[in-house]
Amino acid sequence: MALRLLYLIFLRLVGLLVLLSRSSASKDVELLVLRHEVAVLRRGNPKPRLDWADRAVVAALVRLLPTGLRLHRLVTPATILRWHRRLVAAKWTYPHRVGRPPVDEAITKLIERMATENHNWGYKRIQGELLKLGHRVASSTIRRILKRARIPPAPDRQTDTTWRQFLRTQASTMLARDFFHVDCAVTLQRIYVLFVLEVGSRYVHVLGTTTHPDGGWTTQQIRNLVMDLGDRVGEFRFLVRDRAGQFAASFDAVLADVDITTVTIPPRCPRANCYAERFVLTARSELTDRMLILSQRHLNAALTEYVRHYNGRRPHRSRELRPPQPTYPVANLNSAWIKRQWLLGGLINEYERAA
Repeated sequence: MALRLLYLIFLRLVGLLVLLSRSSASKDVELLVLRHEVAVLRRGNPKPRLDWADRAVVAALVRLLPTGLRLHRLVTPATILRWHRRLVAAKWTYPHRVGRPPVDEAITKLIERMATENHNWGYKRIQGELLKLGHRVASSTIRRILKRARIPPAPDRQTDTTWRQFLRTQASTMLARDFFHVDCAVTLQRIYVLFVLEVGSRYVHVLGTTTHPDGGWTTQQIRNLVMDLGDRVGEFRFLVRDRAGQFAASFDAVLADVDITTVTIPPRCPRANCYAERFVLTARSELTDRMLILSQRHLNAALTEYVRHYNGRRPHRSRELRPPQPTYPVANLNSAWIKRQWLLGGLINEYERAA
């Protein structure tokens, strides 16, 4: 930069010698042309950027102009005073003051994720959520990060609920109920299985098996389910069922006492209870269609083992390949040996790393 300053001074001195040899008329014409060019440049760029060498040369030459003309230059007395204040401030800036430390990239991604997934969360709401996770970030920093990511503030974001979000929210408050039957291998006795499925989590409750499903039996089974749910019963608002005659008025009354509304599907429309029907297909294809059931006791034992696998170990595509309530241990990546566990005599296999 020092060489640049010397070069500019040399150019101006040479220019001064050239001007001394020119007539006053040519100088006046050149001044008019240069003033017009400056006016055009100012319209396009009112505040041109000058480096320090340019500022030094211009400041030195401006001092030679009359007072009236100094006010019309790019460099005014106020500009020179501002440069001076900036120079003093730079002198007294201590080297160890490096400013606020940058925000970690992982926290930045987390802030953008929270703002994207929660359209009505403002800066303070995101700040409080980060504080719960052990990250202390100022709301102004959150605002700067979201502005850089072109994510608008909470009132300007997309606030309409999508169909996917709406259906998932509704599903989390629904229960689906149905029967399916199994015929014994020797006696050909038909056994009915009553189950209830939590639609949101796909967790299944097998309420019982019977050869004579009637209104009194189904009512007692739903009472047992309400007792098993305990405090969680308040999470559900609807139970979807078909129009089978086994469901008496007392069945719906038990649910109404805990503020669960019974919704009956249209006649001959099993697809309206699609979640329950899908579990029936899964249970048949993975269990009852692949083994001979000898008795009701045998069926209860097989269903108990299968439901434990279904709720705790079996991946579900609707839950991003996670079980409803995982019971498998945390994978030990240091162990290379994978062991297989047989269920129901090898009908179903489970895999996990050896300890």
